[in-house]
Amino acid sequence: MNAAEIRNELCEYAKKTVANRLVVGPGGNISARVGDKLYLSPSGFALDEIKPEQWVEVDIPSGEITDIGLRPSSEVLMHLYAYRANPSIGAIVHTHPPYCIAFTLVEQELPVMFPDQAALVGTTAYLPYVLPTTDKLADAVVTKINEASTILLGNHGLVTTGRNLREAYYRTEVVEESAKIYLIASAIRKPKALTKEEYEEIASLESEAYRIELLQKMK
Repeated sequence: MNAAEIRNELCEYAKKTVANRLVVGPGGNISARVGDKLYLSPSGFALDEIKPEQWVEVDIPSGEITDIGLRPSSEVLMHLYAYRANPSIGAIVHTHPPYCIAFTLVEQELPVMFPDQAALVGTTAYLPYVLPTTDKLADAVVTKINEASTILLGNHGLVTTGRNLREAYYRTEVVEESAKIYLIASAIRKPKALTKEEYEEIASLESEAYRIELLQKMK
């Protein structure tokens, strides 16, 4: 994808995050990478209000803002550090999903409980609360970025990565659904997680491999 195409796709997935209540107001931030540049949501905007030309271009190696106009999200360091630490990342979605936040208030380790979670997400990492918008949060996220594609931030939200926006976004939806299922089931008793053997069986299914392949393809 070129810069113009990625700007349009960012608008599409930004609208999805708002429509599905994964953020409210001006919360959250998303980005996508094209070569050595990232395109990040501007500071102070609700995600569904951003126009294609308003995504802020930032040079990944230098951290320099390479277009004129709006300020990038205050979480720009988190995005920059993650792209530098893992060149296979093509997109980052940082949201404040209500069930994910609720989960981090009472638990840390989100078990793998159902097939979509096993196939599309796998293990979700956890970070205790760190002050948002700081280099401390960016540094903390980098410690997990090569370990897991989804990271729960205590008392804060969720960060997901993917080879493209589609993959990063759908991982966000699946983790939010996982947190919701966990909290509902916990009202009755401790939820049953998949065993290691059950998890590996799902990973070996040809049908799941095909779905993952489709998610990883660019539009």
